[in-house]
Amino acid sequence: MDRQFILLSTLCYLGAIAHTLATFRDGIFRPRRFNFFAIALGFVFQSAFLYLRGHALGRCPITNLFEVFVFLAWSLALIYLLIGPAYRLSLMGAFTAPLVLLLQTFALLAPIDVRHPVRVAVNPWLEFHASISMIAYGAFALACVAGVMYLVQERQLKTHQLHSIFYHLPPLTNLFSALTRLLWLGFALYTAGLVSGFFTGEPLPRFKMICAFAVWIFYGTILQGRHLHRVAPRRIAALCILAFTAAVSVLWAINFVSETRPT
Repeated sequence: MDRQFILLSTLCYLGAIAHTLATFRDGIFRPRRFNFFAIALGFVFQSAFLYLRGHALGRCPITNLFEVFVFLAWSLALIYLLIGPAYRLSLMGAFTAPLVLLLQTFALLAPIDVRHPVRVAVNPWLEFHASISMIAYGAFALACVAGVMYLVQERQLKTHQLHSIFYHLPPLTNLFSALTRLLWLGFALYTAGLVSGFFTGEPLPRFKMICAFAVWIFYGTILQGRHLHRVAPRRIAALCILAFTAAVSVLWAINFVSETRPT
């Protein structure tokens, strides 16, 4: 029954995308609050799923790849709803909804919702470590969205082909500022997740640690380049897209190893 909430949530995000495409078909992009409310409703359905699945498991619902992808989509929607109003909420929603739709459609269609036995005793540090790390991924995902928006706007400026969407994009400086703040937010949350992993009282799998620190170093290097002004804003935007793609691949690898051999 809980999967039905994810299906309803996915339909909400599909509605937001359909609304955006309809405005493009008319030749004029008209940002409205429809996307924001559609994403908010989708977020409610996602939260209902996580509550029911978590109640059934007796712990944070990230025990298999299906739950991980849903939790990631939920985190992305959460960060968007918190900061979206400050950065042209309708337009950022137009870029956010397709990513959430992609994550949840894959989760629903792929045979990855495999139930695993869950320990009775819940480790609070382990729960915190897992959940805060996934929320950090949500911030990284929205930084990826901001990076796409930055590259779209810059390309239109360089080619002098200004479509109607261009006039609703935040100025490049504001967009880059939002991207930087999202990177710092994600990096701070991810750092807290890594540190908390050492307080779980359980052995840390070497492969997981290597992958986790590789993601941390990648984002840290991007932020260092931004802080020292050694990397152009356009490259920072492109690196945010690359880094998130790599981070999701690493997330997949970690869960694959967890499900194929004991840790």
